[in-house]
Amino acid sequence: MLTQSSRNRYQTLLDALVLQSGDVSRPAIIYLTHNAEPITIARVNFRDGVRHYAAFFQTQAIKAGDLLIIAHTQSLESIYAFWGAMLIGAIPAMFPTLTEKLDPTIYMQQMAELVRLSDVRAIFTTPAFALQLTAIVDCPVLHPSTLPSSDAAIPQHHHDADSIAFLQHSSGTTGLQKGVALSHRAVLNQLSAYSDALNLSSQDVIVSWLPLYHDMGLIAGFLLPLLQGIPLVLMSPFDWVKYPAMLLRAITDYQGTLCWLPNFAYNHMTRRIRDRDLDNISLATMRAFINCSEPVRHDSHQQFLERFAPYGLEAKMLSVSYAMAENTFAVTQTPIGTIATIDIVDRLKLESEKIASPIAKDSPSAISIVSCGLPIDGTEVQIVDNDGRVLAERQVGEIIIRSPYMLTEYYKRPDLSPFRDGCYDSGDMGYIADGEIYIIGRKKDIIINAGKNIYPQDIEAIVHMIEGIKTGRVVVFGVPDDRQGTELIAVVAEVLTHDADTKHAINRAIRQAVVRQTTITVNYVTLVDAQWLIKTSSGKIARAANRDKWLKENAKAP
Repeated sequence: MLTQSSRNRYQTLLDALVLQSGDVSRPAIIYLTHNAEPITIARVNFRDGVRHYAAFFQTQAIKAGDLLIIAHTQSLESIYAFWGAMLIGAIPAMFPTLTEKLDPTIYMQQMAELVRLSDVRAIFTTPAFALQLTAIVDCPVLHPSTLPSSDAAIPQHHHDADSIAFLQHSSGTTGLQKGVALSHRAVLNQLSAYSDALNLSSQDVIVSWLPLYHDMGLIAGFLLPLLQGIPLVLMSPFDWVKYPAMLLRAITDYQGTLCWLPNFAYNHMTRRIRDRDLDNISLATMRAFINCSEPVRHDSHQQFLERFAPYGLEAKMLSVSYAMAENTFAVTQTPIGTIATIDIVDRLKLESEKIASPIAKDSPSAISIVSCGLPIDGTEVQIVDNDGRVLAERQVGEIIIRSPYMLTEYYKRPDLSPFRDGCYDSGDMGYIADGEIYIIGRKKDIIINAGKNIYPQDIEAIVHMIEGIKTGRVVVFGVPDDRQGTELIAVVAEVLTHDADTKHAINRAIRQAVVRQTTITVNYVTLVDAQWLIKTSSGKIARAANRDKWLKENAKAP
């Protein structure tokens, strides 16, 4: 397996055990679909599929260095396409297809802009979506029904360790063309260090529903198991959202040991999984559920633990990682088998003085912040102020990172420089205490209200707990107010009702819950129907775009 001690034996991602190991009968992927028989792909079948797609791309004149966008549903076809493109030296990039949760006009504009700015050689998609894309892009649009019936010969291609292996596109509603270009060397460096941090072994089994166009899904829930030759149990994110118990059933059936989840997933499973879905469920084989990609909430962990402790879940299984596409993936990781540190700090000092000052747990102004763990080996993390000066422990500032896992560039965007003095400015705000990293929120999202630094994620977490609010459909932002000379606080939330009296009660409950738990007054509450909120390509709520939409509709633009 790839570890830091064996790192020199791996030159590119094509040295992956799933492609090179002689144990061809071992499962590479077990693909699950709701109410269908599992599909088990042995390594030999995986290799055949990859070569088949590589041959197909060559018949389409795709060559080394060409950018191939894979805007396909999460399926074996998109998986084979990704690895097949790498096999011939092309540069694959996973991208979401158009779903009902994305604005079709914005999506098509973004795709056309991506093709224009990034010199996309071709797009691989589904037959149903191919016709729509063909009308708006000027590059070939390929789909599986055009695959040849037999493989052509695949010429040997020399893969350079420093060549770009693939792109990860940062999420957003604008600027989707900002592709994070990662070299084979950077990805192998990351996965060797992260595997050591996880104490990864050949006995592990990774279970995932995460979308492959997101760094957490692509790296932890896809490349890591295939590179290391350990089984990957994979399911569609759409199936998981509808049937969240699928994840726990998969862990039980295949003795899963590792699973990465965004914070909302803990709340979703706690709320949506019914008692009758838990017959014969066992989580005893799990080494870690790793919370990643969103601000981690202590209450989410606690509710998840209480709900599933009778099925073998233990506190030491609730782990945390801080990660980003620009660093390939992980920056930090809770030591596996240990309980994530909870820092109890004074919310008032955090807001007014930018200091994470410890305070008694029962203090009225106490808040709990979950540690993201220690930096993985080779990663240097510092906290700096607006002038770039390094801050002391427990002082809140911007997180900057230096590592051998960094992106090469933003693909074909010379106008965007990702580095400052060799470090990457994450845009995240946080602090360090006893060597562990704590994340507070995004620098650009901070609301300055009456001289206090308000982190909208904290308010969103409170609103999510209100009865009648649709899970994951809340956004909070600041609204400049010239009369008061400060930013006011707006909440927009999707609700499950059209009844005016019920909406009024939800509005009142939001205001009361926020002021009771934070002493912050919400100035605007807007309750909206499904599909109002704009989401990013990775499924997150797009704060800036929703703020602009709200300002336009309410005629409160500054």
